Amino acid sequence: MLSFRIPSIRTQPTAFAAKITDTTKTVAQLKSAATPTPHSTVTCGYQAHVAGFFRNITVLWSKNLMNHSLTVMVSSLDNDMNYCCKIDLVKPWQFWSKRGSKSFDVEGNFVEVFWDLRAAKLSGNGSPEPMSDYYVAIVSDEEVVLLLGDLKHKAYKRTKSRPALVEGYIYFKKESIFGKKTFSTRARFDEQRKEHEVVVESSHGGDDPEMWISVDGIVIMHVTNLQWKFWGNQMVLVDKTHVMVYYDVHDWLFGSSESTASSGLFVFKPVAVGGMVDEYFSDAEEGDSGGGSSPLSRYNSASSGYGTLNDFCLFLYAWKVV
Repeated sequence: MLSFRIPSIRTQPTAFAAKITDTTKTVAQLKSAATPTPHSTVTCGYQAHVAGFFRNITVLWSKNLMNHSLTVMVSSLDNDMNYCCKIDLVKPWQFWSKRGSKSFDVEGNFVEVFWDLRAAKLSGNGSPEPMSDYYVAIVSDEEVVLLLGDLKHKAYKRTKSRPALVEGYIYFKKESIFGKKTFSTRARFDEQRKEHEVVVESSHGGDDPEMWISVDGIVIMHVTNLQWKFWGNQMVLVDKTHVMVYYDVHDWLFGSSESTASSGLFVFKPVAVGGMVDEYFSDAEEGDSGGGSSPLSRYNSASSGYGTLNDFCLFLYAWKVV
């Protein structure tokens, strides 16, 4: 009989989750934490049962003109440090770097990472995270505790490990992408439904800048007079799931001319429609400016608990290259 102790996720939120729901964070602090870099990055936060306990697993995809890398970080029980495994996926002298395995130690426990990205397809927006035809499997105690990608059968066959009794799940995604007028990413807002394509488009010509946010080709938000409504939020419906969309494009419009890139912040979070929504997503307080609504600190505190994809939060940092 297999037995293990699982800390209460609902009553003891992890450190990584605490950073997402920290009510003291401001929009400026969050944006300053995502400084422009010469490469695109995608950071995904998961929770999975590794080495006997539920832990945070952070997966970082990074890509520039010279390198494409994958970094897996597993948190300690106290969440005060990470055990890292970095994989360089592009090496001119090592073709097989796109397929391999690597092991590392997590508090005295043997953890393995298996990957195959030889046929992986990337999106056209420069994102370093593959879209299909790949797998990344993390194995602990002869279980595949976290499996990324769509080649699941090949992953189980290669690792020779059984599926985890407790399936890992994603609860946080932050993507930093570069562009001029169009930015796109993919996200799943309900674990039972498909992955959606999210596109942000903007037009800064003339005296009336505009912005459109669409999901799967359908416009869900259209903001005119962007110079007065450069931040705000709106509840939308995506495939029967209510999603709160928050945006701040102040730097797009009023950023310093000396800067080579200006960032816009977009947040997408599924929410439960009920009594708690109005409390956290009320209109701007009297005296606020910018034509927006509730600040980001309230936005993030609307999460009622941990343990389901309904707590998932997508942060999109769109760097507007001028």
